[in-house]
Amino acid sequence: MTNFLEPAYGGRSLADVLPAVAAAIGAPVSLRAAEAQNGALVLPEAPAYVVFLVDGLGSDLLAAHAHAAPYLSSLLRPDATGTAGVPSTTATSLTSLGTGLTPGAHGVVGFTSRVPGSDRLLNALFWDKDVDPVQWQPHPTGFQRLAASGVHVTTVNKREFRGSGLTVAAQRGGEWVDADRVGERVAGAVAATALRPSLTYLYDGDLDWTGHRYGVASAQWLQQLAIIDAEAEQLRDALPEHARLMVVADHGMVDSPPGRRIDLDADPSYRTGVVLIGGEARFRHVYCAAGAVADVAASWSELLEGRALVLTRDEAIARGWFGDVTASVLPRMGDVVAAARDNWGLFSSVDFPYELRLVGLHGSLTPVEMRIPVLVD
Repeated sequence: MTNFLEPAYGGRSLADVLPAVAAAIGAPVSLRAAEAQNGALVLPEAPAYVVFLVDGLGSDLLAAHAHAAPYLSSLLRPDATGTAGVPSTTATSLTSLGTGLTPGAHGVVGFTSRVPGSDRLLNALFWDKDVDPVQWQPHPTGFQRLAASGVHVTTVNKREFRGSGLTVAAQRGGEWVDADRVGERVAGAVAATALRPSLTYLYDGDLDWTGHRYGVASAQWLQQLAIIDAEAEQLRDALPEHARLMVVADHGMVDSPPGRRIDLDADPSYRTGVVLIGGEARFRHVYCAAGAVADVAASWSELLEGRALVLTRDEAIARGWFGDVTASVLPRMGDVVAAARDNWGLFSSVDFPYELRLVGLHGSLTPVEMRIPVLVD
C-alpha cells in the first residue's frame, strides 16, 4: 500500500515559491505568511525571475522519463523538489502559488467544493458567475503585493484565462500578456524580464490535458513531455543573462486502470447520510446530513476497505493537510474526506460522469501526485 506524502507547508510547498522568489529579487515586501521552517526554499539572487508552471509535471514522473526531457531532468537534483498542497489539484495549487497561502487560508480547497449555505458545488476551474472570486478568495495575492511594492509583475498565459474566476481568485495583479502559442509565451517572457526587479509567470496546461486523456504511461504523454522540455530550454536560451528561470508544477498524476475504479453510485450505502459529494476522483469531499458525520466516516472506511484513507474533516485538519483553516473556509470542506490510495479512483457516474473518461488522475497524497519539481537555471 502506497504511503502518503504530507505537504511541506512553510518549507518547500507551492505556497513557499512566491515568497522565495520575492526574497531572491530583493522585493521590498515579504510574502511569507509565517516564519519559514528550517529547510525552507531559498533561491539564488537575481533581479528578474521567470516562474514557468507546467501543469501535471510531477518530479517522480520527470525522473522516471528523464530520457524524454533531457534539459529539465538535468536540473532535477535531490534538493530540487517540493510538494503540492492538499488536494493535489490544479485549482488549489495555482491559488497556493499565487497567494503564498495554504488551502485552508485561501479557501480554494478542491476541484469542486461546496458553496456554503447551499447544496451545490463550485467548480473552481470553470467557476460560477454568481460566485464572486474576490469574495471567495479575499486575500491580496502575491502578484498584487509585489506589484504594489514596485516589482514589475507579468502573467503570460492563454487568452481564455484572462479574467477567469480562478485567475481573479488566485493570481490577480500585475500585467497580463495574451499567449496561446509557445512563441508568444517565450517572446512575452523575454520582453517582461527587461524590467527590473521583475517576476514573470508562465503557465502551460498541455501536459496535464494529455495525461488526463491518454494517461502518463502513453506515447502521447511522452511526446508532450518532450515538447515541454524543448519549450523550457528554448525559453532559458532566450532569456537575458540577468534573468533566472524557475520551473515548477502543480501536481503529478497516476493512471487509474479499469480494475481500480469504484463507482460510488453502484452501492447506495455510499449515499446514506450524505447530501453532497464533491472533490474529484482521487480526493472526495463528502458533505453529510446533520449528525451523520461519524456514521458516514465509518461506513466509507468499511466500504473502501483500505483503498482510500477516510478521515473526518477535523482529523484531516489535525494532520495538517490543509494548513491552518479559517472559519469561512471550514464549510467548503467535506465533513468527511476520502483520499484514494495507490491508483484507485472514486468515481460518481451520476454526478461526475465525465471523470470516467479520464485515464490519468490526481488529487490524493501519494508521492507521485504530491512531489513536484522546483528547478532553477
